[in-house]
Amino acid sequence: MYRCWGEKDDLMRDYHDNEWGVPLHDDYKLFEFLALDGAQAGLSWSTILKKRENYRKAFDNFDFEKIAKYDDDKTDELLNNPGIIRNTLKVKAFIANAQAYIKLRKEFGSFDKYIWGYVENKPIQNNLKNFEEMPSKTILSEEITKDLKKRGFKFVGPTIIYAFMQAIGLVNDHLVKCFRHKEISKL
Repeated sequence: MYRCWGEKDDLMRDYHDNEWGVPLHDDYKLFEFLALDGAQAGLSWSTILKKRENYRKAFDNFDFEKIAKYDDDKTDELLNNPGIIRNTLKVKAFIANAQAYIKLRKEFGSFDKYIWGYVENKPIQNNLKNFEEMPSKTILSEEITKDLKKRGFKFVGPTIIYAFMQAIGLVNDHLVKCFRHKEISKL
């Protein structure tokens, strides 16, 4: 059985086999993935994945309604939490993004409806043979980024948004020889 990545690490293998690329429609999980992809900026996904449970505890299980109300005391508490990446801009981005997320949900009814509307509710099925063919960003990720930034989102550049698109199954970027490619394309 061939995997496109994640062979050497149990956590990464489990993430590859069970989450990455699976179409996701739950607004709370979508916020978690968006937040964590932003936290990853400049770091490896493995680093973030190892801290994921710490992030869940620190950020009220990614309850964007609660995060949107965080004050300076809570921000200071988070910046002193050794279980997460203690970057002021990233922590403040979680709060700003939660606030923007709530506004966007009010406008569209759900973040799911907003984000999946970009692909008319049908995942983009790529047929990549190797990693060299895999883009780090696309015209669509640039378009989504532009709109999210206009709405007040932070840490949502085209590369971060493309990683988010891959993670939530908006695009199937498992390599064609990976066992998950065919499984994901049927979802």
